[in-house]
Amino acid sequence: MRKINNLALIAALGGVLFVTSCKKDEVAPEEENVVEIFTDVKLVFTNTADASDKVEARAQDPDGTGVEELTILDDITLDTSKTYTLTYEIFNNLNTPGENIGAEILEEDNEHQFFFTFSNNAFANPVGNGNIDNAADPINYNDTDENNHPVGLSTQWTTPSTQLTGGTFTVRLQHQPDVKTGTSGSSDGDTDFDLTFVLNIQ
Repeated sequence: MRKINNLALIAALGGVLFVTSCKKDEVAPEEENVVEIFTDVKLVFTNTADASDKVEARAQDPDGTGVEELTILDDITLDTSKTYTLTYEIFNNLNTPGENIGAEILEEDNEHQFFFTFSNNAFANPVGNGNIDNAADPINYNDTDENNHPVGLSTQWTTPSTQLTGGTFTVRLQHQPDVKTGTSGSSDGDTDFDLTFVLNIQ
């Protein structure tokens, strides 16, 4: 009887050791780091007084190899003395149908912000040269995230009465998970894309 009890005790201890060993071998899954791919970025300036009056400027990277490969295809040419709303069409078109990255940015707006720089005083409003160099500089954001921090999927721009030829307009999208605050800037987080267009105001 003692022999049988000893055998049962050994078997029970073996089971405990096996379970303990299995628990030690378990490895916590790594967090998934999804890299967004941008093949097509379109800036759409819509005249606030006439929705049919639109100006579009595109950047494209058909093979989707990285943000450095996005190529500017169009200049931005706006009319003098008009107010425009700037929105975007942002896609990964490596597959059919394409993936709407703009919709993903909207869903994760508390992790993203658009920043801008442009030729000095190219606009009557906002004035200055943008907020890439200083996040506190004026930009007319039309949208905010759940924390009331700016996003930039929609912004407003008023052109001056004077003309501009061969200026520049840069838009930078920053991905800022666990970084974005009311004062975070264009160097915080990772850059999703950084595009500089020729800007003309006629």
